[in-house]
Amino acid sequence: MRVAAAASMIALLAPVNVLAAEDSRYVWRNVTVGGGGFAPGIVFSRAERGLAYLRTDMGGAYRWDAAAARWRPLQDANPESSYMGVESVAADPVDPALVYLAVGMNARGPAAILRSADRGAHWRTTPVPFAMGGNEDGRGLGERLAIDPHARATLFFGSRHDGLWRSDDAAATWRKVEQFPLPGLGRPTRPRTTHGGLSFVLFDPARRGRIVVASADPGERHLFRSDDGGATWAAIAGGPRAGLLPVKGVVGGDGVLTITYSDAIGPNGVKDGAVWRHDPATGAWQDVTPPRRPGEVPGGFFGVAVSAQDPRVIAVSTVNRYQPVDTIWRSADAGAHWDELWRRSARDVRATPFLDFDGTANFGHWIAGLAIDPFDPAHVAYVTGATVYATQGFAAPGTMRWAPWTRGIEQTAIITLVSPTGGAPLVSGFGDLGGFRHPDLTRSPPHVHRTPFLTNTNALDYAGAAPAVLVRSGNTHKPVVPDTSLAWSRDGGASWTPLRLPAAAMAPRADGTPALAQTGSAAITVSADGATFVVETEQPLLTRDRGASWQPVAALGRGMRVTADKADPRRFYAVDADNGRVLRSDDGGARFAAVAGAGLPRDLSGARAIGREAANPLVATPGRAGALWLLLDGALYRSTDAGERWARSPGAIAIDRFGLGKAAPGGVWPALYAIGTVAGVRGIYRSTDGGAGWSRINDDANRWGLRLRVISGDPRRYGRVYVGTDGRGIMYGDQRGGEKR
Repeated sequence: MRVAAAASMIALLAPVNVLAAEDSRYVWRNVTVGGGGFAPGIVFSRAERGLAYLRTDMGGAYRWDAAAARWRPLQDANPESSYMGVESVAADPVDPALVYLAVGMNARGPAAILRSADRGAHWRTTPVPFAMGGNEDGRGLGERLAIDPHARATLFFGSRHDGLWRSDDAAATWRKVEQFPLPGLGRPTRPRTTHGGLSFVLFDPARRGRIVVASADPGERHLFRSDDGGATWAAIAGGPRAGLLPVKGVVGGDGVLTITYSDAIGPNGVKDGAVWRHDPATGAWQDVTPPRRPGEVPGGFFGVAVSAQDPRVIAVSTVNRYQPVDTIWRSADAGAHWDELWRRSARDVRATPFLDFDGTANFGHWIAGLAIDPFDPAHVAYVTGATVYATQGFAAPGTMRWAPWTRGIEQTAIITLVSPTGGAPLVSGFGDLGGFRHPDLTRSPPHVHRTPFLTNTNALDYAGAAPAVLVRSGNTHKPVVPDTSLAWSRDGGASWTPLRLPAAAMAPRADGTPALAQTGSAAITVSADGATFVVETEQPLLTRDRGASWQPVAALGRGMRVTADKADPRRFYAVDADNGRVLRSDDGGARFAAVAGAGLPRDLSGARAIGREAANPLVATPGRAGALWLLLDGALYRSTDAGERWARSPGAIAIDRFGLGKAAPGGVWPALYAIGTVAGVRGIYRSTDGGAGWSRINDDANRWGLRLRVISGDPRRYGRVYVGTDGRGIMYGDQRGGEKR
């Protein structure tokens, strides 16, 4: 033991090579969940059978590849975070290879129109001056971007804040349509607010020059029509009562418009709605709203589709109708009679069984996108907040069967993840879905973390020498977690047991605000042997009997993130950023005291980690007692003697997040994986020499908007790395040639 420790210290203090000289070509794949997030719009191509596009609110756009029977992500090469929020998609009605995207996450970020001539394999980007809101309220509104079928180089875009815009050179340049009556309300001045703006733009394919534009902003007029290609405009009189906003519309083969209405731009906050049809030829309006049963929450209507073969066949979807459930209605007689489909539907979710959250997969919520295949009216798809469903029997009587149409779609936000030293290779914490245990990275797990189900998992840890023991903490979408925000597992995350704190730790603070444990912000850590849990409440607590009793932790204050040694069960560590100290416990977490910390700067404020989703800057090495890594102001420091002495890794990299993996064959150090920047290039990097030299292991085809949140190597498989993204799920990478090891 002494010889090994001495050798480690020599290596710690020895000079190291600052150049990377390894082959770092990587193959990247998604960890399979299947869907998982909100896809506000789905569009079938009218130019080619079997071609469809899906837009998501934070994971970019997808194209259905019929030959491969999977969805293809179209923006993985994109380096701009804001462009992963897709406001609208427009597929050319004649050329199946031509497609456009309107992209921009919110009013604070950049926006652009993207054009592809090869089905989204490559994009030409035109930055635009009008803001978008691909991940804001109103993202489920209609397609704002539309191609003139009679002059296909002409496109119109209905913006949220700045009126109507036009391009006559296939989206290369844009100008505002000054003749349009609504100039827009301007960008919102308060954070986290937005406008509905112009909710959809429709061209009538049978009538050259006819355009209909809708507005979801407050006002007396909400529908406008041009019959001369946009040179002049007139408001369309009539329609539903005041207070309802047109959210989506479609023109049938008979020229009649079917429009869904809601009293808010959604997807939340909608309380009422309607469905109306308007015939521009006669000016007539007809209320065709599906009937409501006594006791049902009204909700609104969003999705709308009309069969290309028969304009009398219409489908609409509800939104925010939580009692009894959101649903789809089908009419075969232009809205005179309706069939409420959830009452006779069955869902086969074997491909993504996590959708059985409470034992039965729900028909859906946030059903904003709905489409009928123009080449096959029996093929219909709709979106929810967690998946995309499709059926091949839309016109069939009896039970209508739906199945997730999600192969290739991974659209989730990852908060945390661990790769334990035993058991399943990956256990994760997601936003909205809680997270998963992945014994097989290529299969959707059987269920999310349950008992308790916490919508967000904010902290995960495993016992380094007893990896079947895991702990987690998290929150729900409510300000206070209804039951408990903590859980532990004895079987590697396959099942969980609630962990309950004493009443004092759950009491609101003196100022009346919820305690950390009430909000899910109290992180939890487990000792190397799995016997001790430390919880970072206002007064940190520990238990050695799975929560039967608790004791306060001495000398540990609020905001000090705790790290357990991965080999020595007696030791825990924490960074006291306010006082510039590293603390250590040698008695299993009961008491902490400052260590020498030689080699660290006096100012440790850059290592502060406060907030339920803040990454821990201090990481312990699996299998090596006292071996620590500390991220401080973008630089890594390492210690091999339990924090007494530290050395700064000399590599020229600015690190945002990092994790450890199995050492290279014959290597002294664990493989280091980092989300960081080298020579101005942000990406994913690896070091096998203790942080001296770094190689970029993602390429320009795999950037995922650079929405990268968490990273970890695999302690059992050299070269394997897991990257949690904000919108594209979990990616895992293997060194090329080592994928099957």
